[in-house]
Amino acid sequence: MRVGVFAKTFPGGDPSAVLAAARAAGFASVQWNMACAGLEPMPEAIPPGLAGAVAGAAARAGVAIAALSGTWNMIHPDPAVREGGLARLGVLLDAAPALGVRLITLCTGTRDPRDPWRHHPDNARPEAWRDLLDMTGRAAALAERAGVTLGIEPEPGNVVTDAAAARRLLDDMRSPCLRIVLDPANLGEGAAAGEHRRIVAEAVDRLADRLALAHAKDRDAGGRVVAAGRGVVDLSDFVARLRGAGFEGDLIAHGFRADEAPAVARHLAGLVA
Repeated sequence: MRVGVFAKTFPGGDPSAVLAAARAAGFASVQWNMACAGLEPMPEAIPPGLAGAVAGAAARAGVAIAALSGTWNMIHPDPAVREGGLARLGVLLDAAPALGVRLITLCTGTRDPRDPWRHHPDNARPEAWRDLLDMTGRAAALAERAGVTLGIEPEPGNVVTDAAAARRLLDDMRSPCLRIVLDPANLGEGAAAGEHRRIVAEAVDRLADRLALAHAKDRDAGGRVVAAGRGVVDLSDFVARLRGAGFEGDLIAHGFRADEAPAVARHLAGLVA
């Protein structure tokens, strides 16, 4: 299991500087974000040569690009917003070969028109699931043609909020290019420690055959995101469950400041050793 980090942990829009900082902190891989190259995270266009330049910078830094962030609100109440996100996903898919990326990460979104991470009661309506299936199917068709995998991450405020909904989406879509990104801090928010371990263990068991990437985020007892190892999420148990399930992918840390990165890298390296 390889320990990586969100590239956006490190400030700036110079890929060489961002990737060198990730390596200096002790990480072997990154989840890349086009904002780290001075663009929008989901740009309308990528200048010619930029994707290859990022790949070259990663090679020089000795850091693998494990995944590319490609999240937009897939069930936004305005169809034009959904369509715009799908078009920008196409831009990322076009750039993926030059970046050397085979995985783009997505979250499923919410009916909230302003905040893509905020729960909305209409997320539970059949129409929301219908719109998700439509958008996911079209995204998967684009990804299949590009030879890229899409990793769907359950998020507390989104329509796919837990492992059961993630499994339902996989089963409904039956697409070979759809996989799951699993973050234990997103599951069972507010649950007591023992119950949270049970929820995470059940999620790994339910989704083991389709896991593409793992995230290592942590929360304190009040639910605030903190650096991995400083909260109440049992990341040691999570890593052990992943290993028991045969997962050999990247464990990507996020949710902390750049100055906290070396300590996080050391902590996670100890867990995967």
